[in-house]
Amino acid sequence: MEWNVQQGAVEAVADRSSAAEEEEADSTDPYRPASMAPGRLLEVYLDLLSQPCRAVQILLARTGIPHKVCAVALRKGDQRTAEFTKLNPMQKVPVMVDNGFVLTESDAILKYLTTKEGVPEHWYPPQPDRRARVDEYTAWHHTNTRPHAAKVFLLEVLFPAQTGGPVDEARLWRALSELDGTLDKLESMFLRRQPFLCGDDITIADLLAVCEIMQPLGGGRDILKDRPLLQRWKSRVQSAVGEAFDEAHSVLYALRDRRKAKL
Repeated sequence: MEWNVQQGAVEAVADRSSAAEEEEADSTDPYRPASMAPGRLLEVYLDLLSQPCRAVQILLARTGIPHKVCAVALRKGDQRTAEFTKLNPMQKVPVMVDNGFVLTESDAILKYLTTKEGVPEHWYPPQPDRRARVDEYTAWHHTNTRPHAAKVFLLEVLFPAQTGGPVDEARLWRALSELDGTLDKLESMFLRRQPFLCGDDITIADLLAVCEIMQPLGGGRDILKDRPLLQRWKSRVQSAVGEAFDEAHSVLYALRDRRKAKL
């Protein structure tokens, strides 16, 4: 289930839109597809304050899949318009439209794109055992990394912005404790003997995870500061995706910087 920022809950950030990637893929780049279908432009509806939207945007930007970003400003209630509700009655982002085929949920979108678009197979390996490892993480992700990291952001940023009240420190302490347990599992289960969550190469699992782990940074909290193993993993992910990482997180960085300036 994807998370929506409630209208008016977070200070306004500049609307962002992105032009389609038009340059040909570099055949020497292992993270880009060998070929792409001509004459078709994929549409994705995104708000980059949403973690799952950032994962989709990073994959699209890094692989060079031609696409058009349709910005959905959740804080303005764009997701509740009649036009958007026709696309996704659940009124959530991300949404993908591919030649009239509409798909929701970031996990499904990432797997569709990596299966259909001819991207390098390491993103979502075709081998049954390697693919199962990615599926194993993404199944675990939705009840662990995603809710636990998001809750910290909600309690430190979203709820106080909605209510105008202080942070509920007791609830935040419990949320941080739950998140610590999840980070422990990431280290002991998924990163114990390998550089990325599902093996020796980056996959869509790493994109989903890193975007969630970055979210508390919007409130000025670096949840990896005392976790060198996870710090090294994040650095590897960042290096693998290049400038797409910071571009996707620019809205989050802006939120962090504005909050810091008010302290």
